[in-house]
Amino acid sequence: MSEIVVEGRNIVRDYRMGGGLFSQERVVHAVKGVSFKVEKGKTLAIVGESGCGKSTLARIITMIDAQTDGELFIDGVPVDIRTQSMTPEMRRKVQIVFQNPYGSLNPRQKIGDVLGEPLLVNTGMPASERRDKAMQMLLKVGLAPEHFNRYPHMFSGGQRQRIAIARALMLNPRLLVLDEPVSALDLSVQAQVLNLLADLQDEFELTYVFISHDLSVVKYIADEVMVMYFGEAVEYGSRDAVFADPKHEYTRTLFAATPRADVESIRQRLAKKAA
Repeated sequence: MSEIVVEGRNIVRDYRMGGGLFSQERVVHAVKGVSFKVEKGKTLAIVGESGCGKSTLARIITMIDAQTDGELFIDGVPVDIRTQSMTPEMRRKVQIVFQNPYGSLNPRQKIGDVLGEPLLVNTGMPASERRDKAMQMLLKVGLAPEHFNRYPHMFSGGQRQRIAIARALMLNPRLLVLDEPVSALDLSVQAQVLNLLADLQDEFELTYVFISHDLSVVKYIADEVMVMYFGEAVEYGSRDAVFADPKHEYTRTLFAATPRADVESIRQRLAKKAA
């Protein structure tokens, strides 16, 4: 039987806006009864235009924000930050990688300290052990030992995103939420980072929720695809089924309107070059 790492049941997120002296309060329905589940080692891609609710859903999954209604389960255990039902251990199971590698790293910290900080804060691991684990993770994401004592401004965008991925993995999470992790990168660098994510998923049996608007990226990395439109999941199915025969009119319109870079051919060229 398949092992479900994360599941959402009828997730709702409303925001109350206004209500001041000169305006009437209104409710914005950001997420409207969305359900999903992701098996261990698989990738669910959440696709949609800006404002569709996909990043709001990412914040709920990572326990940064609370759902207004509905249920969230991590490894079958219900989680609700409104009632403080999550534990530190549960929080460590879910990590996030943000879109902007330039803004997600502390410019005053050396990379070794960036990677070791989650271990210090969450586990109290001794300094020598933190250093060893940080060095190992640095190598896992394709960087070199000499990068350990450098600062973020000394790295390219792709390298910074590798560092952000390494930091997210320091606590041995079960689930990574990747919120547009390659959209700020050049196409060739995108392919490198996507290859890295695929390799890490295989090695650590990671589960991914991958937020994106780029269909070429989604087609390369996803096992299942959920298409969101104005807060609703209008289409949900296997990658092959959704791309081959989209059922909802919005999905067909989205596919027709989105330019698609051939990430797969770029990946193949890079592999040949490396060989």
